[in-house]
Amino acid sequence: MSSEVEEPKDRNGRPAPIENGGKEGEPVQFAHDSEREFASILDFYQIKWVYEPKTFPLQWDSEGRLLECFTPDFYLPELDLYVELTTLKQSLVTRKNRKLRHLRELYPEINIKLFYGRDFRSLMAKYGLGARKADQN
Repeated sequence: MSSEVEEPKDRNGRPAPIENGGKEGEPVQFAHDSEREFASILDFYQIKWVYEPKTFPLQWDSEGRLLECFTPDFYLPELDLYVELTTLKQSLVTRKNRKLRHLRELYPEINIKLFYGRDFRSLMAKYGLGARKADQN
């Protein structure tokens, strides 16, 4: 018998994403205020979203144990689009970019958009939310 753990596979033989149980309309505890602001914009424009609904396995050790995953912040079901926000410092953005490249290699059918800090700040300014955030500090 092998000691390797058999990871669930999708129909193409790739590691299957892990369902996190997030459902539309359920109360959400956001990890960051930027996620709450982004959800407010989506709600205003009546764009359906689910927060962190799936985790994508990216790397395993020689025993088959999961070492690295990627969980996009939002899924927009009507657009079949995942959205990841990154307002972090540049050193952490580099790591996130690497994970995103790996996700695209393993799951090429996944449609995902990464919003960098500058993209997010531009979006907030466009919708008049940047000033409100500054007033709260």
